This record gives sequence, C-alpha cells and structure tokens, in this order.
Amino acid sequence: MKLINWDHKPFRQYAILALALATMILVMHEIFGPHGYLALRRQKQQYNALQKQIETLSQENQQLNQKIKSLKTNPDAIEKQAREQLHLVRPGEYVYMLPNKKQMQNPSTAQNQPQKQ
Repeated sequence: MKLINWDHKPFRQYAILALALATMILVMHEIFGPHGYLALRRQKQQYNALQKQIETLSQENQQLNQKIKSLKTNPDAIEKQAREQLHLVRPGEYVYMLPNKKQMQNPSTAQNQPQKQ
C-alpha cells in the first residue's frame, strides 16, 4: 500500500510547483529578509563608515595629545597660545588689531549708527 501515488500526473505537477514556490520563498527571504543579503550589505557599509570615523577621531585625538604635551613642556607653544587666545604681550610691545572681515564687508552698519557728540 502506497501513501502517495507519484504516477498520478497532476499530483506530480502540484508537488513540483509547491517545491518551486517554497524554493522561491526561501530565496526571497535570504535576499530581502531581516538577516538577508541586502541587510548584510547595509551593515557592512555602516561598519566601513564607522571604521573611517574611528580612524579620523583617532588621528584627531593624537593631534590633541601632542598639543597637550607641547603645552606642558614647550614654553614657545605656551607663549603662542597666550598671544593668540589671550592677546597678551610682553612689556614694551604694541599690538595692532585689524577689523574683522565681517566688519570690512558690511560697512553700511557702521555708517548707519548715530554718532555721539
């Protein structure tokens, strides 16, 4: 006694159709599923972008560490920072301050201001 009669032509066609459909569904799931090929590509792109960001931040961190070390040990670097950021000068020196580029480009605001008498 046979449970399935494979000799029956329509049954064989439906079985082949069902297997083809199941195979197509599995392939679609492997490509478009949450852990499929497209998701894997997207994750690899994110990984590469994060690796580049890590490399950039690492280089910036090294530069900042070098700057800190220089400010702790190099008197010339300390003097440069004091002159640039704090506008400090040595006795007997004069500092000439030029107007900002924004002020140079927009002189109409300076002319429209009322003058004090």
